[in-house]
Amino acid sequence: MSLEYRKYPLNLVPLEDSLFGITLQWFAAEDEGRTEDATEQKIRKAREEGKVAKSADLTSALVLIFSVTTLGIIGSYWLTTFQDMMRFYLSRATDVDVANTGLLFESFLQYYARLALPVVAVAFFAALVGNIMQVGFLFSTKPITPDFSKIAPRFGKWFQRSFASGEAAFNLLKSVVKIIIIGIIAYLAISSRLEDLAGLINSTFYGAVGTIAGIAFRIMLQASIAMLLFSLADYYFQKRQHMESLKMTKQEVKEERKQTDGDPLVKSRLRERMRAILSGNMMRAVPEADVVITNPTHFAVALQYKAGGRMPAPMVIAKGQDNIAFRIREVATEAGVPIMENKPLARALYAEVEIGDVIPEKYYEVMAKIIKEVYTMKGRSLEAV
Repeated sequence: MSLEYRKYPLNLVPLEDSLFGITLQWFAAEDEGRTEDATEQKIRKAREEGKVAKSADLTSALVLIFSVTTLGIIGSYWLTTFQDMMRFYLSRATDVDVANTGLLFESFLQYYARLALPVVAVAFFAALVGNIMQVGFLFSTKPITPDFSKIAPRFGKWFQRSFASGEAAFNLLKSVVKIIIIGIIAYLAISSRLEDLAGLINSTFYGAVGTIAGIAFRIMLQASIAMLLFSLADYYFQKRQHMESLKMTKQEVKEERKQTDGDPLVKSRLRERMRAILSGNMMRAVPEADVVITNPTHFAVALQYKAGGRMPAPMVIAKGQDNIAFRIREVATEAGVPIMENKPLARALYAEVEIGDVIPEKYYEVMAKIIKEVYTMKGRSLEAV
């Protein structure tokens, strides 16, 4: 079957792959190719921007269970306060001047605070605990900062995320399961008290209120516990989705590593520059050396030894390989510094000792012989050797 193509700004899309002008390209994964796990730097940056794994259901479940528990504890206090409020208003219903309602409003605020503040305070504390448990202490204004680049909606991405994604399917399943769980809990709670509910017709007002309140409290408490357990699965899903959204392409990982560790080309040039500076400093230090140990062609190590306790052992003040070694020997010859050939020692000192460090103890014996020979050549005292 031949295919017709309609030209789009960025690609060619078969007409068979479109419906009412909506192409399947709209639903292609924008994060295609993001196969690498997020680096610590990206996770930290996302956290600073307020992008963290968090389940709203877990926080809501904690708020609900704490609030319901509080209502169960202060139920008698609530009922007493509500009775006082109703008695206060009914006793003044015919005495208060409608033009002067300040007293009534002030009384209303007082009663409202007495009724609501305990539950509100506990709910606030539960919400705070729920968020800290999931993301720790985090404050960021980034999520609420206006982003004018997102004013124009991206219908394809929104439709995919809302109706054609794993997240959308999970949210739908989650809502259905919630309804089923709460429905089962309510059915069991009510069916177990059908005889008590049928007998309310002969019960007193307070007895009826107590029975209905007890059933309602049981339903809310059991539902909140069920939602808390269910929200743990939601938190796991949200955490997994968050890590998936932070995944990176291989190129992004390379770019981040380049920014963190530095451009290899720049680092190479810096190393060359440092070698040049170090080489220049070394050459100025070579004339102060007591002896230069050579390979004799590939390695050269210049050492200085100050007797009389000022230096515990000979110290390397310059070293080099190939061209730098040749330059060290050349400068040493011009300055009259003795050059001693010792292939194993030259290689070992070049590999093991950095400039400015004294030689290891294992080389003391051989260096003592060399320094002694050098001092003999110069006619200097050997007491310090």
